[in-house]
Amino acid sequence: MDDARGSEALLAYAMNGEPLPIQHGYPLRLIVPSWYAVASVKWLTEIDVISEPFRGHYQTEAYVFEWQRSGQLVREPVSLQRVRSLITEPEPDTEVDQGEMPIRGVAWSGAAPIARVEVSIGGGPRQDARLISERKRHSWQGWELLARLEQRGSTVISARARDMAGRTQPDLPEWNRLGYGNNAIQKIRVDVR
Repeated sequence: MDDARGSEALLAYAMNGEPLPIQHGYPLRLIVPSWYAVASVKWLTEIDVISEPFRGHYQTEAYVFEWQRSGQLVREPVSLQRVRSLITEPEPDTEVDQGEMPIRGVAWSGAAPIARVEVSIGGGPRQDARLISERKRHSWQGWELLARLEQRGSTVISARARDMAGRTQPDLPEWNRLGYGNNAIQKIRVDVR
């Protein structure tokens, strides 16, 4: 109940001034900010408040993190989005010119606003990107770094986000049987000419 009260969840009946299309959840869709979209239930016709967790197929079998821990099968519902950053510019596997180049992207986290994004070029030291616009809960955070690419050839650019709750993207994805919540550091390759 505390999660629901503090979530700022909303019920959507329209999109862009038109009735909500069926593929997006008509007649009504529950939007749960900061949680993975599987929590944003489509096609609502009624809401029941119950005293214990709902044990439907999707909540117990389909939309769960599932791991082996200490010899035990552990299942947790897919809920709060993990901290993540993506590079949107340059595009992966493109040719770029030597010299100054903007590297841009977005970052988000379900736990808290983004505190910082760090970019590494060619495995070098991480550099703080500039956060674009104010930090807001439930919003993507734009970021950019004006970098210098001096050496010709193939290089890898990576971006890592940290949120204000102290969460940081991991280097490698945390394996779970159904593959949900992969928030490993993104790495893209570019060819410097």
